[in-house]
Amino acid sequence: MTIRVVVADDQELVRSGFAMILDAQPDIEVVAEAGDGAEAVDAVRRLRPDVALLDIRMPRTDGIEACRTISAESECRTVILTTFDTDAYVYEALHAGASGFLLKDVRRDDLVHAVRVVAAGDSLLAPSVARRLVEQYTAGGPRRTATGPDPRLDVLTGRERETLLLLARGLSNAEIAAELVVSDHTVKTHVGNVLAKLGLRDRIQAVICAYETGLVAAGSPPPGGGTGPGLSPASARN
Repeated sequence: MTIRVVVADDQELVRSGFAMILDAQPDIEVVAEAGDGAEAVDAVRRLRPDVALLDIRMPRTDGIEACRTISAESECRTVILTTFDTDAYVYEALHAGASGFLLKDVRRDDLVHAVRVVAAGDSLLAPSVARRLVEQYTAGGPRRTATGPDPRLDVLTGRERETLLLLARGLSNAEIAAELVVSDHTVKTHVGNVLAKLGLRDRIQAVICAYETGLVAAGSPPPGGGTGPGLSPASARN
C-alpha cells in the first residue's frame, strides 16, 4: 500500500528536498506541498493523506496549530519538523496530537523511516522520553494528587489503570506484561482499551494524560530508578 504524504514548509528548497526524498521511495507518494499551515490543512482536507510533515514556524497558521486541526478533523498522522531542538517545542507538538518529532537536519533514511513508522500507526518518541518532557512542562500546572486522579479515569478498569500507570513510566509492552504477570497479547488489549476509552490517538498521548490527570506525579521516578533513555528515532508500538 502506498503511503500518501503532504509536506508543509515555508522554505521552498527545504520543502522540495523532503518531497524529493520521499517521492523516490517505491511505497511513498507526496500528494501535495504546502507553504504554510493553512495550505497544509486545506491539502489534508482535500486529499486525505496518511501522513503530514509540518514545519513548526510557518506564516498564517503555524505547524502546531495545523497539527491540532488535522488531528481533530482527520485520521492523518502528523510529524513535526523543526530546526529548534528544545523540549518546549516537542511538548507542544505532542500535546497538539503529533505522532512524531524530527529536526530538519534528520538523515535521509531516518526521514523515510519516520514516515513509515507513523503511517503504520506507531509513534516516533519512546514513552520514557514523553514522560520526561511531560514531567518538565506539567510540573507547574494544577495537580490532582491530593484528591486522587481525575474522574475521567473512572472509565478504566483497575487493570487498565495499572497499564496506563506503567505506560507513563516508560515501560514497553513486554515489561508491562512481566510487571502484571500477563501475556503480551493481554497487555496489547489493555493498551488498546485505554486509548479507546480515553479518546487518545497513541501511547504518547496516554503518557501525557497520565500526568495531566494526576495518575502519576511529576518527578516520580521510573521503575527500577534511573532517568530513562534519551530522544530516540525508534518507534514505540501500541
